[in-house]
Amino acid sequence: MKSILVAAVVGLVVSILLTPYLIKVFSRQGFGQEIRDDGPKTHLGKRGTPTMGGTAIVIAMWAGYAAAIAVQLFTGGIGPTLSGILLLYLTTGLGVVGMLDDWIKIRKQRSLGLGKRAKLIGQTFVAVSFGVLALLGRTTAYQRSDGTTSPGLTPASTALSYTRDLRFLSFGAVGFVILAVLLIAAWSNAVNFTDGLDGLAAGTTVMALGTYVFIGFYQFRNACWNPDLSGAALGGCYEVRDPLDIAVVAAGALGGCIGFLWWNAHPARIFMGDSGSLALGGLVAGLSILTRTELLMVVVAGLAVVEMLSVVLQMLVYKARKVRVFKMAPFHHHFEVGGWTETTVMVRFWLLAAMSAALGAGLFYADWLARTGG
Repeated sequence: MKSILVAAVVGLVVSILLTPYLIKVFSRQGFGQEIRDDGPKTHLGKRGTPTMGGTAIVIAMWAGYAAAIAVQLFTGGIGPTLSGILLLYLTTGLGVVGMLDDWIKIRKQRSLGLGKRAKLIGQTFVAVSFGVLALLGRTTAYQRSDGTTSPGLTPASTALSYTRDLRFLSFGAVGFVILAVLLIAAWSNAVNFTDGLDGLAAGTTVMALGTYVFIGFYQFRNACWNPDLSGAALGGCYEVRDPLDIAVVAAGALGGCIGFLWWNAHPARIFMGDSGSLALGGLVAGLSILTRTELLMVVVAGLAVVEMLSVVLQMLVYKARKVRVFKMAPFHHHFEVGGWTETTVMVRFWLLAAMSAALGAGLFYADWLARTGG
């Protein structure tokens, strides 16, 4: 628990102190955000606000993780694990793709950066390499608490999962890599769509990351390889390779998001840009894969799912019938165009995200109770 708290606190401090420095540097360099001409007219006044603030979140996540690992090593802990390194790689890799996208927007003075093909190639390369590496690095065989022997664990599993692997839905190594690519692309774009109002993406991601700090720590305390696990808990134990390290990475990113939100809340002094939204989307996807909770993540980060579906629905219906379902997509702009203030939309969407994350945590715990007879 100590390492989780250290990661969160250090991530928060680094982010809240680094972000204003980036605001000054990016403002001096002219790294201002371009605004969609077809967007809400109230957003036109934001043109020129510094972007690429997601850099602060990624740096804060790394700093929080490094500090937590230092504490672990100082107190006789195990140090960094493959799962933690993979999450950092996935988040940073997609952050670099997003940074290139932001840079092109700034250089070209337009609201569109990388082309769809170039962005897809970047996302696919990072996702494929993550998927392949996540199936390597098996731990040594261990004795489960129920007396059976496990062949060891890799960071990811080839089976689809809810709160643990669904053995009847195993895709094999190739199928898993394809699934990982789809999940990472979907989640990175979902968070990207959510990043349309001051503080919306950062605030809602805080809810999801907080849930995964809880999930990772709970899996660690009830891991099947825990020799102290006994009694009814045996029926609900978790076979996740490095749950504590996963929780530490989530905590570092959580602190980074909160620190960034201090400067990104309305009226925003800096935007996270694609360097932040793609990175956080990738992190969310990676957390769901490595904790064996891919389907549960649909509930935990439900608001991002709704945001993405609103864009897809708008496009499909308009192409088929030339009719718009929403006044504007993504979904949050529909309410802005309808007369809601930006702050009202932001706060109410935060509440929806909090309820969704709480429901996800509740479903996770309910499954534990059902399996342990609690």
